Amino acid sequence: MTITTDTRRAAVPAEISRSWLLVSAHDEDRFDLAARSHADQVILDLEDGVDPRHKDAAREKVLGWFDAGGRAWVRINDRASEFWSDDVDRLRASDGLLGVMLAKSESAAHVTETYDRLGGTTHVIALIESALGIECAVEIAQARSVFRLAFGSGDYRRDTGTAATDLAMAYPRSRLVVASTIAGLPGPIDGPTVSSSHPVLREQSATAVALGLTGKLCVDIDQLPVINECISPTTSDVTWARSFLADFDARGRVVRDGSDLPRLGRAQKIDALARAFGIQPLA
Repeated sequence: MTITTDTRRAAVPAEISRSWLLVSAHDEDRFDLAARSHADQVILDLEDGVDPRHKDAAREKVLGWFDAGGRAWVRINDRASEFWSDDVDRLRASDGLLGVMLAKSESAAHVTETYDRLGGTTHVIALIESALGIECAVEIAQARSVFRLAFGSGDYRRDTGTAATDLAMAYPRSRLVVASTIAGLPGPIDGPTVSSSHPVLREQSATAVALGLTGKLCVDIDQLPVINECISPTTSDVTWARSFLADFDARGRVVRDGSDLPRLGRAQKIDALARAFGIQPLA
């Protein structure tokens, strides 16, 4: 098996990655395609993306791909499931594992037990998908092992009976943003947009960004360019940021009024993201 890894994704650190592509771990033929895609990160899905009867076989496909040189994240089954133990024990020694996304995280213990069983060095993203998980989001975010939070919007709606409207989704999304901020984590990763319409995807991505989320799950390679664009600084933002930073340096970094420090922080953040994503200012 030949593994081709996209160097653009490797250049985007996971803490600021925008697009997180879920690929069923049972679909081995899609692994290389995902690795060559525009996804900042690829997640091989051992949970909802695999029928329970095929979990063991799918896990072995992931390990075989890792042995051949592949590298990706893996969404593992939740702590309460019968598959969790085999997931963490089999993945623990794999060189290709970039980190795991723990499904249905509902407590700090779920994350720390996963982290410890994986050897205490593997990144763990807590995927929060229920009412209990949302209410425990601060506790989960402050767990010693959590790397980033993510929103399992579909299962959350199923658990709570909530509609998929922006208004209905504002509370859980904001809750994850606040919890991440309290814990000093990067912005959370939003759930996927099911619609294949790019205008709908743009609208939902823009809403997530407005609420403070900084990444998005997706299941369709065609969505990746839209997500990456929507969650990146605009060229006009980059132009403003670099102009402000140049002016601030030119005046000896003297603070003139109460708006300077907030603007400095925003400009520095935009500039850092633009450099990481390869975005150039307007000419």
